[in-house]
Amino acid sequence: MTSIVFNGSYITKKNTGIGVVSIDLVNSLSSQNTTTLIPKDIGIRGDIYIPNNLSPGSGLKSHFRRLYWLQNAVPKLMNNLNADYFLSPLLEAPLFTNIKSIVLAHDLIPIRYPSISLLTLYHLIYIPLILKQSKIILCNSISTANDLNEFYHVPRNKLFPIKLGFNNKKYHPIKKTRKKFFLIIGRHNPHKNLGRVIKAFAYAKINDYKLIFVGPYDKRYTPSLIKLIDELNVRHLCVWKGWIDDAEKLSLLNECHALIIASLWEGFGLPALEAMACGTPIIASERGALREVMGSYGYFVNPLNVQSIAFAMNAVINDKKCFEKALREGPLRAKSFNWIETARTIEKIIQEID
Repeated sequence: MTSIVFNGSYITKKNTGIGVVSIDLVNSLSSQNTTTLIPKDIGIRGDIYIPNNLSPGSGLKSHFRRLYWLQNAVPKLMNNLNADYFLSPLLEAPLFTNIKSIVLAHDLIPIRYPSISLLTLYHLIYIPLILKQSKIILCNSISTANDLNEFYHVPRNKLFPIKLGFNNKKYHPIKKTRKKFFLIIGRHNPHKNLGRVIKAFAYAKINDYKLIFVGPYDKRYTPSLIKLIDELNVRHLCVWKGWIDDAEKLSLLNECHALIIASLWEGFGLPALEAMACGTPIIASERGALREVMGSYGYFVNPLNVQSIAFAMNAVINDKKCFEKALREGPLRAKSFNWIETARTIEKIIQEID
């Protein structure tokens, strides 16, 4: 039977994005042929424990430490285990070795919206090497697969779009009264388009509603957003939260009038999937992979057009049947995104190319 070593180095005590994907995916893989590498002392079982300082959260230092560990420690572990494949839930793996790597690509935001940073250099230098060396490149959407082919010229026969999943034990409808606020979940990076969302909120003149932002404070971007809400005189209508636990996230998703995810681009859009699972209306960007995730569910907007976003806010407020429709259609569509099926799909792909 093919043996797999899973890269759990991105898992932390407070997971978002790739960390969430890592936990849910490894918990769904066949345990008898998977060895999980996971940081110590985070309360999650692993087969081999690795240093905690590899996880994200300590800035660039943790990323450099992780890349060094991948290059130096992982090949020795793979050799000792006599493992066939190294499976990584992100575009990171040992380079210049004979290790057969399988990596999961999420999005190409730093290439689509470049800035002068080490992250951009990482995508211009390190990522092409990973893509060239990897045996298989799993993609979280057709949109991401298309981007890899367009920007990096990765051959189509190496790209395998798969459906991701969500934790249906954590996200589901609960009996909560819908309240007058819109919810935004995610970081404050420019591609999240929060400036236009704030402008749209002010333009819509819905002063009995609030915007609740869930995501970590970022000294690069958050101050300019706070300055904008002051300029538009909507500070009293905006609530800023940092990281929240699963219980609070479930409550907010079941209480909000709608989730807004009006990004300039999304490679997948996990919050949209979680919102659908809760039967929550969604105002979503028409760009990127959100249509793949949502189908005809929700209210799609042009993320570059403030009036388009504002119109959708008013549309969902005035749609008297929006909650009834969302509760009927959302959980049903979310059911098709199942981690067990995702894991079996990955294992089948590996068996077929082995």
